[in-house]
Amino acid sequence: MKKSNILIIGAGINGLVAANYLQKSGVNVTLIDQSERVGGACTSEVAHINGENFHYALGASVLGLMQDFIFEETGLSSALDTFVPSHPKLVHFPGDSQATMIYRDAAELDLELAKKWGEKGDVRAFREDENKVIQYLQQGYRDAIPPSLSSAKTTLGDGLTKLWITGSARELLNHYLTSEKSKMYMAMTISESGPVSLDEPYSAFTLPVMDSGSVFDGYYGFVKGGIWKLTEKLGEINHEQGVDIQISSKLLEVDLEKNHAIFISPEGEKKHKYDVIIFATDPKTALDMIGDQKLHTEKKYIGSSGKLNVVFKNPIQWKDATNLPDTDAAFRFLFSINSIENFEKSTLSVLEKNKNYDPGYMQIYCEGGAMRMMNCNEPYDRIAVFMKNFSLNKSGADLQSVKEDALKKLFEYINNPEDCIWTRLLTPRDLKDIFHFPGGNIDHTVLTGGQTFSDRNFSSDPENHFYRLLDNENAFICGAGTYPCGSIAGTPGYMCSQEVIKYINL
Repeated sequence: MKKSNILIIGAGINGLVAANYLQKSGVNVTLIDQSERVGGACTSEVAHINGENFHYALGASVLGLMQDFIFEETGLSSALDTFVPSHPKLVHFPGDSQATMIYRDAAELDLELAKKWGEKGDVRAFREDENKVIQYLQQGYRDAIPPSLSSAKTTLGDGLTKLWITGSARELLNHYLTSEKSKMYMAMTISESGPVSLDEPYSAFTLPVMDSGSVFDGYYGFVKGGIWKLTEKLGEINHEQGVDIQISSKLLEVDLEKNHAIFISPEGEKKHKYDVIIFATDPKTALDMIGDQKLHTEKKYIGSSGKLNVVFKNPIQWKDATNLPDTDAAFRFLFSINSIENFEKSTLSVLEKNKNYDPGYMQIYCEGGAMRMMNCNEPYDRIAVFMKNFSLNKSGADLQSVKEDALKKLFEYINNPEDCIWTRLLTPRDLKDIFHFPGGNIDHTVLTGGQTFSDRNFSSDPENHFYRLLDNENAFICGAGTYPCGSIAGTPGYMCSQEVIKYINL
């Protein structure tokens, strides 16, 4: 029996995961990418510091949304060392005398938020109900079953489905919480992918999605050596399994009727015959290649997240440090606003013309501290600062004053700011230019009503062919713009691979 030939466009995490599962199923897989290396946005860059080459995470920094079964079945779990801080997350609001601890235990968290933020709601019920939704999502990931309102209602009931999936974030937060600060902290992820209002339908769904990874039980952690080691290693594993990986290869043409693609590689122009083609790319790239323009105007792409990479010549001395052993690796959140309405205003400000940036919050990933916990000694300390809210107007190089203001705020919480020796700010404009993110969006499309949950697809028949690309029988898509979302998860790649396997075995 002739083996099916599968062509995958894009060697980011989803393309790599899809290739892994498909190759093991017994088909022939060719994986092409125009970059010089695999990884997509999960790659490193070199900073030249004091005559040394120092690697840092250019795009993604942490591992969070990947499922444990993907981590294990691809071979990554036995090839990589990881670390997740047990230290509570540390949250600072303007005027706070000390950090608020975000404990994993719901009872401890309830007491902490009541003490620090005057929370009088039901934090324990919030966490309990969120976990029910997360378990439902994780089972769907495992079984590769596309989401649907009917299955959600069957499993969760009408009440939880309305609150956590179809409802607005504001309704969800008001149902459980009373404190402005509690609501702002829990609402951070609503604007993860772009400027989404708290009042938009389906905006509530972003909360459980962003906590639905299972490698670290809903938390985020680090990979020894840097997050880019994950995609590098998966590329090596795939190559050993027989995947034909062709980097520095740009797709030129796709003929969906004749089932062939033309791409240019270092060896010259190649014509590739396939049985199935999978676009593990952003949706705009996929739609451009197949000649569809209609969806370009129907989808919301604009992103608003930026990233500030910071390097210190000595370990950072945090003012909020505790006596816990992993305090240097704890996640930290610095807010610039104290009210939910100002949070909403700053989130949507990027939609205003000529508005470059509006301070919202900074999320700090202490990569260097995590490396030390894994006995990975580096010459410098490094952190990644995830920032909101940027427009698409300017690159980081054009926003020197924004970078200086961000560093000034950051240094308020550090005892040795004089040790900072290198920085780089990336805005949505930069992310668009470097990684081809539509609108500079880290999730490729905004997580909002009409393009999240069961609507987060590009199929003409999502009920039966969720990851199918429009109405093309043998064309599929599994980038970050598909369900559930982006991040270094690989879930779209896995779920798409299972749909392809069913298709070729019919």
